[in-house]
Amino acid sequence: MVGGNSLEARGGIFFLNLRFMLMITVFAGNAIEPLINKIGGIHGLYMWIFSFHMPLFVLVTGYFARKSLAGTNGRKMLLQIGLQYLIFQSLYSALDVSLFHVSNIQHSIFAPYLLLWFLASHACWRLLMLGMSKWSVTAKLLFAVTAGVAVGYLQLDGVWFSISRTFVYLPFFVIGYHFSFETFVKLYQKYIKIIAAAASIILFAVMAGWGAGFPLGWLYGNMTYMQLDANVWYAGVYRLGLYGLQIVASLAFLGLVPYGASRMTDCGRRTLYVFLLHGFIVRLAAVSDIYTYIGNAAGAVVLLLTAVLFTILLAQPSVKRLFHPLVEPSVDWMITLQRAALRRTL
Repeated sequence: MVGGNSLEARGGIFFLNLRFMLMITVFAGNAIEPLINKIGGIHGLYMWIFSFHMPLFVLVTGYFARKSLAGTNGRKMLLQIGLQYLIFQSLYSALDVSLFHVSNIQHSIFAPYLLLWFLASHACWRLLMLGMSKWSVTAKLLFAVTAGVAVGYLQLDGVWFSISRTFVYLPFFVIGYHFSFETFVKLYQKYIKIIAAAASIILFAVMAGWGAGFPLGWLYGNMTYMQLDANVWYAGVYRLGLYGLQIVASLAFLGLVPYGASRMTDCGRRTLYVFLLHGFIVRLAAVSDIYTYIGNAAGAVVLLLTAVLFTILLAQPSVKRLFHPLVEPSVDWMITLQRAALRRTL
């Protein structure tokens, strides 16, 4: 029988593997977005990726957050997330204006720039979990699902403050925070994993064959029902149905994730670097002429392999050494200032 510490270590390995695999899908999904209406099959691949990759990414984030939610570690994490947001929000916006000359982008500290919504929402998920710390798991899940459905009825742009995605994906953060790896391992034995993996492949085939008419906006989680042209009283039922799809797609994808440690596990420790830096590569590719030369399946495969290669490269220790002050800025000075200010008030 596996001991508690050993099981915890195995859980860490599994979720690091999952995190790196998800980072590949994030990079790949962003890379192929300009091709979804251009090359057959890409729309299905894109839809398949978006059916599970953000829900699972949020779940993984919730799983690792339970070791640093409260106390000094929790405060440092919140400060670091805030500093990361300010740094990269400024960098991406400055480059869009000065170098990439991208239009139709709302440059505001209150409107997270594209992928940076995750940082804003991550901070909010942590604060919400602290506020719900005395609630039962059932109460947390009920609140999270209710809030995820209810936020769609707001008559505003869901991008502001990342309010839509914060509540739409909150259920997955709660699930990740309370995730029992022991129960998961007991369930996902050899044959169940094979069935789940096969289900993920079948789901991809179904989406590639019949998913062309599905409105992708529902999978992004950043739009209200008004923005999705579903401004009817029962629109929340659609979101509940989408939650069902995302849960099935996520459970199926978990069948593809290995339990054992490997180089993938080590790369999984540095996915934050891939996440925050890959946007520069994707943006550079988008404003270049590269997509004008990709018009068939072979070109799309090369693009996907390139995305995988860049994911691996950005997860290398040398990248962490080079960009550590930018990606993981020290917040000790902020804590020192806080303590000094507190002492002056006493």
